[in-house]
Formats: sequence, C-alpha cells, structure tokens
Amino acid sequence: MWRPFRKAAEVNYPKLPSGSRVYAIGDVHGRADLLQETFSKIDRHRVAYPIANALEIMLGDYIDRGPSSFDVIELLSMRVPRGTICLKGNHEAFLLEFLKDPTILNAWQRCGGLETLASYGLEPSLNLSPQDQESLAVSLGERLPAHHYKFLTALPLSFALGDYFFVHAGVRPGVALSNQRAEDLLWIREDFLRYEGSFGKVVVHGHTPVSEPEIRNNRINIDTGAFATGNLTCAVFENDQILFL
Repeated sequence: MWRPFRKAAEVNYPKLPSGSRVYAIGDVHGRADLLQETFSKIDRHRVAYPIANALEIMLGDYIDRGPSSFDVIELLSMRVPRGTICLKGNHEAFLLEFLKDPTILNAWQRCGGLETLASYGLEPSLNLSPQDQESLAVSLGERLPAHHYKFLTALPLSFALGDYFFVHAGVRPGVALSNQRAEDLLWIREDFLRYEGSFGKVVVHGHTPVSEPEIRNNRINIDTGAFATGNLTCAVFENDQILFL
C-alpha cells in the first residue's frame, strides 16, 4: 500500500519535528468516495503505526467538478473536530463570493460550480439573467447547512510545521511566507511553479493537476486530478521521509 519516494541526491531532506507525522491530501473536487477511502486508509495506518502527534492536512478545493461536493463538505465537517486541518482553496472562495456577488456565476460555472449547486439540490441552467443569478444565490444560502457555512468561512489559508509550508496553490517568490497575499496562496501558478530558488520552507501544494506527485527541491505538488483520474493522493511526512498512499 505504501511506497517510499526515492529522493534525488540534491534534495536537502526537509524534516518534521520528532514525534510528528503529517498526512497531506490533495484536491478532492467533489469525490466523496475517494475521500472516504483515503480516510479509512489513514485510520488503519495510524492504528498500525501510532505516533504522538499525527496531523491530517487537506490542501483545499473540496468542491466543484466532481458529483458529491455536499458529501465532501459533510465528511470534512465531521473530521475537523478530530483535529484535521482543512485549508482554503480557490473553489471554496468561489462559493463564498457567489453568495455575496451572484454575478460571478458565469466564471464559477466554468470551474465546475454547477456541479456543486446540483449537489445542494439546485438545478441551475446556463445563461441566467442577473435576477435569476441572485435568486440562485439566495437559494444556495438557504440550502447550505449552518455547519457547512461555518466550515467554509473558517478555513485557514496555510499551515507550517517543521521545514514544510502547506498551502493550496503556492506562494509568491521573493515574499516572506508570513507576508503572502491571499490571492497568491489561492490562485498562483506559473510564477511559483517555474521558480527554482528557496521559499524558506518546502511548499506542499495542490491546485495544478499532475499525473503523479511532483517532487522538487523547493515544492511538492500532490494534486493528481482526483475528480477525473480517480487518484486522490495522500502524502505522508515523518522525520525526513515521504511516503505515498
């Protein structure tokens, strides 16, 4: 089930504090089936290999594109009280912005927003009028359970532990991790992906789908396009080792 990743010779072996383990999970995008399977495997692994401090970190983009966004948020809402850290992705930002500004529906639907609305029992059509968009946003607000809204509005943008910095999209090169803009943490691509220098910590991220986990000296991408490929990646960090589910 678990295979070690053989690090290239030039990697500087970033570490977590002794006694800590992180299970980092890439973009889910409405695949509740894969998320439930991953949680089950993590639970079995934690029982088989107990450790003092085990953290689960979700890297954002829980909704859109896949068929079961409602169920994904329900699963995560139940997992958070157990200590799971769920970071904010740009797709969660889309949903929250739609509730305030229904005119963004055209942009959101191009990113899979209609699938999320359908999972909440709504049946939106294309090319809605501004009045219909507003009515749809009101309906979503009414159908969104209070604990889903609380979950979505409480999502942090990043989490740091040891030599790792966990975030959804990436960071702006040349800017201290403590001074990053929310827009970059949620949306950045090329300026981050092309940069080969140090960010201060190794950045663990999703947002840009890859066929298999991408390991670089300065970053690790674990978004393997779960909604389309059926592959939801969980990277396990402990000491200076990385394992993949």
